[in-house]
Amino acid sequence: MADDYYQTLNVSKNASQEEIQKSYRRLARKYHPDLHADKEEKEREAAKQRFQKIQQAYDVLSDTEKRRRYDQLGPNFEQMHGGSPFGGAGGAEFDFSQMFGGAAGPGGASAGGFEEILRQFGMGGGGASGPAPGPTKGPDVEQRITVPFAIAILGGEHQVSFQRRTGKVQTIRVKIPAGISDGKKIRLRGQGHSGFDGGPRGDVIIQVKVAAHPSYSRSGLNLNVTVPITIGEAANGAKIDLPTPHGTITVTVPPGTSSGKSLRLKGMGIKTNEQKGDLIAQLQIVLPDKLSEQDLELIRKLDASWNGSSPRNELTW
Repeated sequence: MADDYYQTLNVSKNASQEEIQKSYRRLARKYHPDLHADKEEKEREAAKQRFQKIQQAYDVLSDTEKRRRYDQLGPNFEQMHGGSPFGGAGGAEFDFSQMFGGAAGPGGASAGGFEEILRQFGMGGGGASGPAPGPTKGPDVEQRITVPFAIAILGGEHQVSFQRRTGKVQTIRVKIPAGISDGKKIRLRGQGHSGFDGGPRGDVIIQVKVAAHPSYSRSGLNLNVTVPITIGEAANGAKIDLPTPHGTITVTVPPGTSSGKSLRLKGMGIKTNEQKGDLIAQLQIVLPDKLSEQDLELIRKLDASWNGSSPRNELTW
């Protein structure tokens, strides 16, 4: 099945020429064979094949007339009008000089096409066709890390290891800002792969996943926790200790508290340089695992205090 040129360039069918060119340049930078010269043969070949498809799609979609015929007749429109867009029979060997539209010079080298595209992207290839390209920023390094919930809330450091293009494994320490949320990215400028022709290093881009906590969860800048209490603490009221990210604090349980009641502790949630969240503690009455007959008798007496009423009287659908 023939490739969809719009999908190949990651653009919509009504994309403007500017959008097509922008996407083409981005993809060509990513898959150009020169940027995969130090990779394994299988990876180099895969990049080369992808680059061919990208160039072929751009050759058609960047030309108004070719694009019109492609939209009407599909990817085989060139054969319907005689000849392929690259001037050769189907299945012909890939030729960079044909791909970039340059006439072959002595020794089969392109007289401008291949060198011109390299100059445009700043990726080397300075031959007789023109001056050497300028310095180009090196590729970025993308990593994913999982940080403990406590570090995400309070901030801290985390180690990241990745492999340089030389094969050397490097470990760096990353500062995790307080309050970072799941899915956020941290960019370390100038710590990626080395540049081309003396260009600056790329960046290290780290996507952060926050591990779950056994007791706490978050909602925006607020922290949520369920706090178990006894029947006696709920009925009589009590002062209980509650461990929080900011240290253990004393919380007052009002007398006659029902299970499910929430206490909001101002400013005890996530703290950033700009603002503070709250800590919301939901109280939950918990019974012992084993109850004696005497315990059960006391609970039956407590139930009798409802005098035939029910705590579910106001429960409706």
